[in-house]
Amino acid sequence: MKKILVLVAALLPMLAAAASKSFTLNSPNGRIVATIERGKTITYSLAFDGKPVLDPSAVAMDLKEADDFNGKAKFQKAITASEDELIPTVAYKRAVVRNHYNALTLRYKTFDLELRAYDTGLAYRFVSRLDKPVTVEDERAEFAFADDVKTTVSYVRESTPEDNQWFNSFENRYAEHPVSAWHKNRLAFLPVAFQTASGARVCITESDLLNYPGMYLGADDGTALKGVWAPYPKEEEQGGHNQLQGIVKSREDFIAKVGANEAFPWRIVAVVPEDKDLLDNDLVFCLSRPAAQEDWSWVKPGKVAWDWWNAWNIYGVDFEAGINTATYQYYIDFAASQGIEYVIMDEGWAVKKKADLFQIVPAIDMKAIVDYAKAKGVGIILWAGYWAVNRDIEGIFKHYAEMGVKGFKVDFMDRDDQQMVQFYTKVAQTAAKYHLIIDFHGAFKPCGLLRPYPNVLNHEGVDGLEQMKWAPNEVDQVTYDVQIPYIRMFAGPMDYTQGAMRNATRKNYFPVNSEPMSQGTRCRQLAEYVIFEAPFTMLCDSPSNYLAEPECTRFIAGVPTVWDETIALDGTMGESVVIARRKGREWYIGAMTNWTARDVEIDLGFLPAGKYRLELYRDGVNAHRAARDYKREERPLTISAGESTLKVHLAPGGGCVAKITAEGW
Repeated sequence: MKKILVLVAALLPMLAAAASKSFTLNSPNGRIVATIERGKTITYSLAFDGKPVLDPSAVAMDLKEADDFNGKAKFQKAITASEDELIPTVAYKRAVVRNHYNALTLRYKTFDLELRAYDTGLAYRFVSRLDKPVTVEDERAEFAFADDVKTTVSYVRESTPEDNQWFNSFENRYAEHPVSAWHKNRLAFLPVAFQTASGARVCITESDLLNYPGMYLGADDGTALKGVWAPYPKEEEQGGHNQLQGIVKSREDFIAKVGANEAFPWRIVAVVPEDKDLLDNDLVFCLSRPAAQEDWSWVKPGKVAWDWWNAWNIYGVDFEAGINTATYQYYIDFAASQGIEYVIMDEGWAVKKKADLFQIVPAIDMKAIVDYAKAKGVGIILWAGYWAVNRDIEGIFKHYAEMGVKGFKVDFMDRDDQQMVQFYTKVAQTAAKYHLIIDFHGAFKPCGLLRPYPNVLNHEGVDGLEQMKWAPNEVDQVTYDVQIPYIRMFAGPMDYTQGAMRNATRKNYFPVNSEPMSQGTRCRQLAEYVIFEAPFTMLCDSPSNYLAEPECTRFIAGVPTVWDETIALDGTMGESVVIARRKGREWYIGAMTNWTARDVEIDLGFLPAGKYRLELYRDGVNAHRAARDYKREERPLTISAGESTLKVHLAPGGGCVAKITAEGW
């Protein structure tokens, strides 16, 4: 009898959990509290520091060949767990990531609903327990804000009916308005940022997106938003830019086809107390699946000399510049002389409108270029359009890897339906097989591919400096630059393509396609190499222009692209940003402002007391008139046991960048 009583006592907690219809999940520090209600509709709500962020928000999946994933399914049990681990990285903003969370799994007969609470946010996902493939008709993901929060959002550019918004480049400026004023006929691509009445910052995005369409946000009722997904393509044809894009002519009545026991993407709601806490967040990385293999030692992050933005405009040479072998040998010589790891051959090396990467223009001797680069210690990266790559991913990657090419910049995908997401995954897998690095341009935001496949070094999905080739005077790139670190960069690295040596104030900027300029100061361009996360970073300007500016070029060429440590020091979204990053024994600090001049006091309290050497690039006294004006200083720096600060004046559209090295190192 005693044994039976013990057994019954052991079963009581499980029976209570099975009977319960309400569950609470707290973050490790207790500031984030999620409440999950189990009924015919499954909902979660979210509070931060005791104040509501999200009211009950429904989650579900509608399936064709099986019962839907929702509260009507047979509930079995609730499972709780905690994790606190350290994850080494390959090409990231820190060498080791702490993955610390509390977890709750609601187990139903046909699916699990997994939730994780971190100190910086909440995430949830569905995991199928069906041992057969299924078709997902739709997904329900609600984000019902408790108040009319302030929203900072990038909409799909074209205000057209929803079924025409799936084809887009994921590039646009930010609109700011209350969530209740969301454009009813517009979709927004992720990430999207919000600010609650209490001042907390919220950011919504996703992770572990490898086999499912990407999520957009659309208007729901009142202050609520909902997830929206592109339907599965039914008919796709070649078209678009130089016949390199896949144009979807019709779509199915479902969003995805998945296999048995599919783990679906994580939906992320980050919640942090201050703007600066969005600058350095690891949720997307932590919620990605582990690396697909053990040995990634062959992945070499670095900087790349780029041809397209500067329109091959080199000067002071005795050959005609353009898309030809001599020009690329000049770029290679420049890269080798500066210690730059790569040269990219952008659009033009393959015959246009053929979408055939084996048809090379007569002026290019590809093998000679690759061999010349190899002899100089420089890697060649080839630009390629989506349709051309997708015709024969295996054959193309094998051929050029055997030639000695080091990677591909793949462009003009401009979709994130399931077929396109699967293309990204296949490119990453196949490139890894042939030890090729990948830069996705014309791409959606990073959302979990970079951890399992760290050979994928960068994504675009940002309205970057290339826009300055044609953007009219009224476009405000400077303000955008101090928004994206808090929003777009939350998702991961950005192929922003900085490094302009022609710099303009707000009054004297104008677009020049063949000889473009940046908005803002020279030091702003330098600072972007520290502030913007990008393991594969472009030098956008002409080698001739860099050689004319040896001091700035030396600094740019020496800045690391991956880091051992990152610290967000200060900033306000849309106004300013200050970030410190460490590589080995050297610290780099970058700061930028919007069009408002400001004096920044950079807190150096993260440095141990001692004597250091400071190399500082700051806006010149006339940078508000001539944006290229800058001042370089090198001097001793003493950090005392008390508070130490570095005071720097930033011109309108300005910036500064510092390199700090301890004496004796």
